Amino acid sequence: MGLTQVYESFFSKQGIKTAQVLLTHEDLADRNRYLNARSTLNTLIELGVVPIINENDTVVTDEIRFGDNDTLGALVTNLVDAEVLIILTDQAGLYTADPRLDPHAKLISEGDAEDKYYESIAGGAGSDISKGGMITKVRAAQRAARSGAHTLIVSGRETEALIRAANGDRIGTFLKANTTPLAARKQWLADQLRPSGSVCIDDGAVAALRAGKSLLPIGVKHVEGEFERGALISCLNMQGEEIARGLVNYPSREVNKIAGRPTAEIERILGYMDESELIHRDNLVLV
Repeated sequence: MGLTQVYESFFSKQGIKTAQVLLTHEDLADRNRYLNARSTLNTLIELGVVPIINENDTVVTDEIRFGDNDTLGALVTNLVDAEVLIILTDQAGLYTADPRLDPHAKLISEGDAEDKYYESIAGGAGSDISKGGMITKVRAAQRAARSGAHTLIVSGRETEALIRAANGDRIGTFLKANTTPLAARKQWLADQLRPSGSVCIDDGAVAALRAGKSLLPIGVKHVEGEFERGALISCLNMQGEEIARGLVNYPSREVNKIAGRPTAEIERILGYMDESELIHRDNLVLV
């Protein structure tokens, strides 16, 4: 019986439904597939189904492999906008040195996820149980922190570890993120992506964005360029100045159809309505 089947059997005995989800690096690197994967996971969670996520080993190559579950866990944490990543391992947490080799090693109960010191003391692979060793867990914490998620590294042998962690018990090593999830994502939008196109918006939409609201189709005057759902686009005022940028919920060919129209008409015009906003405020940053 594989590990996934073990998990499924355990949850089944508790009366909890599960669903196996296989992901590849391309699923998270491609923005459209990223959004689809996020929607799938969020829908499962809303339905009370626990997703059991693994790398799709049957289709990946070594060049595009996640490589370890710690990295995959951090990426999924960012994918679903989770607040905390919990990594279960065969040690009580992160130590100042390898406790199997140094009897004076001390457990680090709390620290900054992006502190490079922890990476320097994490060492190499730990055991057959912990494939990547503590170093991959520290790096996973760093990755999760960039999206504002905290990380808890705790022993899987700890009695009721997840329940105690959820109750706020001080167990394992808690590595804190310095930024909130929203601030981190907006920084990513502002600094790391190039716009694929743009929409020109009216003065009312400009005022709405500056007031912290989402961009609705009714505020769009016209579309420039071609882009797909999930692409980063610029929002320009009537003078052609960039006011904001964000991830669009509809491709350009559909934005052209619903531009200037009320949200209530989206489904009639397109035949469906995925999102009521053209760009949700959580996926938008003012320039």
